[in-house]
Amino acid sequence: MANGNDAQKNVNGGNLGFEAEMFKAADKLRGNMEPSDYKHVALGLIFLKHISDSFEAKHAELLANYPEGAEDPDEYSAENVFWVPKEARWSHLQANAKQTTIGKLIDEAMLAIEKVNPSLKGVLPKEYARPALNAVMLGELIDLISGIALGATKDRTKDLLGRVYEYFLGQFAGSEGKRGGEFYTPGSVVRVMVEMLEPFPDPERKIQGRVYDPCCGSGGMFVQAERFLEAHDGRLGQLAIYGQESNYVTWRLAKMNLAVRGIDADIRWNSEGSFHKDELPDLRADFILANPPFNISDWGGDRLKEDVRWQFGIPPAGNANFAWLQHILHHLGPNGTAGVVLANGSMSSTQSGEGEIRKRMIEGDVVDCMIALPGQLFYSTQIPACLWFLARNKKNGRFRDRTGEVLFIDARKLGQMADRTRRELSDEDIETVSNVYHCWHQGNDYKDVPGFCRSVTQTEMEGHGFILTPGRYVGAESVDDDDTPFTERFEALKTTLAIQFNEGRALESRIEELLAGIITNG
Repeated sequence: MANGNDAQKNVNGGNLGFEAEMFKAADKLRGNMEPSDYKHVALGLIFLKHISDSFEAKHAELLANYPEGAEDPDEYSAENVFWVPKEARWSHLQANAKQTTIGKLIDEAMLAIEKVNPSLKGVLPKEYARPALNAVMLGELIDLISGIALGATKDRTKDLLGRVYEYFLGQFAGSEGKRGGEFYTPGSVVRVMVEMLEPFPDPERKIQGRVYDPCCGSGGMFVQAERFLEAHDGRLGQLAIYGQESNYVTWRLAKMNLAVRGIDADIRWNSEGSFHKDELPDLRADFILANPPFNISDWGGDRLKEDVRWQFGIPPAGNANFAWLQHILHHLGPNGTAGVVLANGSMSSTQSGEGEIRKRMIEGDVVDCMIALPGQLFYSTQIPACLWFLARNKKNGRFRDRTGEVLFIDARKLGQMADRTRRELSDEDIETVSNVYHCWHQGNDYKDVPGFCRSVTQTEMEGHGFILTPGRYVGAESVDDDDTPFTERFEALKTTLAIQFNEGRALESRIEELLAGIITNG
């Protein structure tokens, strides 16, 4: 367990990168188990550690200050802390980690927690006692996880466990490839969307900001939204979180992910999905963040031709891209904004009426910004992707009136390779893109940058057949920021060229002389 001890030192010190050490050690324990199975084993235990630590911290606080409330579940629920029965507490599992019955004890702990916490019913994994799971591996994994945030403060513990959970999710997504993309959107892509939309609560109406994701995966959009708010002097609970997910296993991951972060959320599941059984039909959100599955052909659109959501046209039955865009627009509040990840084809396709729907969306002035992303950002696909930013009202007073305008950003050259197969956007990249968007929104110091960004009118988009590919509009990158008059630069270029021609002729003569010498001597 040398790696585990090293990881424990990093975790206790809180150093950056401890998550990677933790995952390396945990992955070693996996043996021959498939990542898709092991994911639930490891994440379930991290979740159990989190809620047990939160409970124990609150329990100690009550014993010190209000002993009679220490065994009252209401005292815990008031602070969004789950009640953990004695047989489910981490200390009990850790004490029995070396027993051959540890799998059974973990299953019983999960069942006990679900029994007293209705919001977790059906969420927690309960297959630790199955024969395929090695009891020694489970014991070692418990020992490893026990070191997370050992001796840290209550708030620090929650943060560290949240970071570990989130890092593990990303690593498992990478291991699972295409299947991993079904539950995980790369953090740098989510951060671009969140930094651009700025999900703040509504100060005028003095209400929470409503955030919605109709295909929420493991809940990464919500975690980043809350993190953004806290980084800007907000606090947990100022955003009302709503989501829907059709994959039951992924829905369970989302519920656990948000609980680890202490985020209260209304996340719905049904197997029919957001198109055919919209769980939140009356919701009108302030902010929508979504990464729908790309180019889905079997979404059942032929059964929804008369749906009220198709404001800009009936989406083709063979591709759900414009169904997602219109579903999202339907759920936007009067002043709501949305960021959506889609395949690049959505910006230019004219098949099956998609071009006409895109035209109507542009004429309806609901498209705010289009971003072409660099390749290799996603675990699940090599299909080039883009970001659509939608706005219900471009003259709502929060920003300048942008009626009839769309901002185009070509970000394809941004990002660095994180490993052999996947690219990531850096903090600087994210800041560059979001700053351009905010300057354009506010009208402060915004300037078109050749090859990168440009503000375009509806008339110009019409001239391009309502295609929304940024490369069509931003032009070529400027290779010279020199303010020297063109005539002077042109003369200097001619002089340089003449010198290079002379050098070329001299070199040519020298080569001919050498060749002649070789022939003579030969």
